[in-house]
Amino acid sequence: MPEPEPGDVVLDGGRLPALDADGAATLAGSGVLLDARAGERYRGEAEPVDPRAGHIPGAISAPTGDNLGPDGRFRPLPELRERFAALGVDGKEVGVYCGSGVTAAHQVAALAAIGVSAALYPGSWSAWSNDPDRPAATGPEPS
Repeated sequence: MPEPEPGDVVLDGGRLPALDADGAATLAGSGVLLDARAGERYRGEAEPVDPRAGHIPGAISAPTGDNLGPDGRFRPLPELRERFAALGVDGKEVGVYCGSGVTAAHQVAALAAIGVSAALYPGSWSAWSNDPDRPAATGPEPS
């Protein structure tokens, strides 16, 4: 196999819209804040990593795994559009978080694929749950 020619692409940070904890709390009430973790973590039934279980009050459960088809690739764009429309993202400001920011970044990419700009809360549940002054919701409902 031949060696590829060197490229000249330059990547730098700071281009992805981001939220801090206060921004995530505000967005949960004024827009759509998606929790990209597995449903049992969102509901507070299991928390293998962080000091508290649950989710940011007002956040909507949207497990990242539901973006994928059986082949492990993104679902077709019409399916992703339908999924996120059902979660209420149409025409609203959108933010995403997970446990530590990794699967939320995947969710941001899925949203970008369908033309929806979303901000990432990189601190995610790990930062939120480590702050005893931040409320935690449990159960299947956002609040």
